[in-house]
Amino acid sequence: MEREKFSSRLGFILISAGCAIGLGNVWRFPYIAGEYGGAAFVLVYLVFLLILGLPIVVMEFAVGRASRKSAALSFDLLEPKGSRWHLTKYIAMAGNYILMMFYTTVGGWMMLYFFKTLKGSISQSGIFFTGDLGGLDSEAVAGEFGSMLANPALMGGFMVIVVLLCFGVCAMGLQKGVERITKVMMVCLLVLMVVLAVHSMVLPGGGPGLEFYLKPDFGKMVESGIGEAVF
Repeated sequence: MEREKFSSRLGFILISAGCAIGLGNVWRFPYIAGEYGGAAFVLVYLVFLLILGLPIVVMEFAVGRASRKSAALSFDLLEPKGSRWHLTKYIAMAGNYILMMFYTTVGGWMMLYFFKTLKGSISQSGIFFTGDLGGLDSEAVAGEFGSMLANPALMGGFMVIVVLLCFGVCAMGLQKGVERITKVMMVCLLVLMVVLAVHSMVLPGGGPGLEFYLKPDFGKMVESGIGEAVF
C-alpha cells in the first residue's frame, strides 16, 4: 500500500501549525506574558523558539524526508549499523501517548463547555441545553469547573466522544480526512483569534494593554525574576 502524501503545501503548513499552536499558546501564554513583562517576555520567547524550536523542526523535517517513515520506524532505517538511535522511537511513541491522554481530556472539557454555553432547547432531538455558563462571574465559572472535575464519568464520556471523532477523521485518510478537516478548522481558528484580538483592542483599557504587549518592560521581568521568566 502506497503511503499517502499531502495534496498541497498549504495543507502541510496548516497541519504543522495545528501541531505547533498548542493549548499553551492560546490558553496560558497571555497570562505568562502579562506576569513577566509583556513584550519583554515575548522577546525571550522568540529567542528560545529560534535556539530550541528551529533546530528541532529542521531535524524532524530531515529525518522525515530521508526515511519516509513514522517516528516509530525512521531511525531503524537511518541509523548506522551498531548504533542505538532506534531506541529514541520509544520516547517518541511515549510522548504521543502522553499528549493524546492530555489533549483528549482537555478536548472533552471544551466540548462539554460548548454545550454548557448553549441556550434554549432542541425539541426535535429531545436535547435541552441549559446555558449553565451564561451570566456567571469568574468564581461561579470556577465552581462549574470544580463540579466537572468531581464527575469523572461525565469527563470520561466526553473524552471518549473526542477520541471517536479523531479516529473517524484519521480513518478517512490523510488527504480526505486529516488535511481537509484541518484546513477548515485552522481557518476558523485564525478568524476566531483575529476577532478576539480586535475585540480586545476596543475594550476599555485596550490601548494601554496593547502598549504593554508591544513595549518591552524588563523592569517587570526583573521584579518577577529573570530566571523564572527564562525557565
